[in-house]
Amino acid sequence: MPAYAIAHLHEAAPHLQTADYIERIPGTFEPYGGRFLVHGAQHEVMEGAWPGHVVVIGFPSIEQARAWWDSAAYREIAPLRSRNIGGDIILVEGVPHGYDSTVTARAVRDELQALSTPA
Repeated sequence: MPAYAIAHLHEAAPHLQTADYIERIPGTFEPYGGRFLVHGAQHEVMEGAWPGHVVVIGFPSIEQARAWWDSAAYREIAPLRSRNIGGDIILVEGVPHGYDSTVTARAVRDELQALSTPA
């Protein structure tokens, strides 16, 4: 099942370390099957606030995403970003092929029904 590293990065002043990080990061995730899905693109805020930038890296699995995050190669360059750009980063598993949201909706309805039914 695919997985994603998603970063919501804050605005930051340009810095040479940031350029170095951007140049080097693909070499850290490629061995784990990772690739940029969103990087350097403008986004439209449809609800709420989302200042800064969005980065999405796709991986074949959550295990591959975790292995990349914990890898010596990524740990070596991570400070180049974290010293210069704040933000939030998550790893999240995608949905399987053929995912049907109506199954999830039915489970939510069933749970709510069970909670509202007296014992």
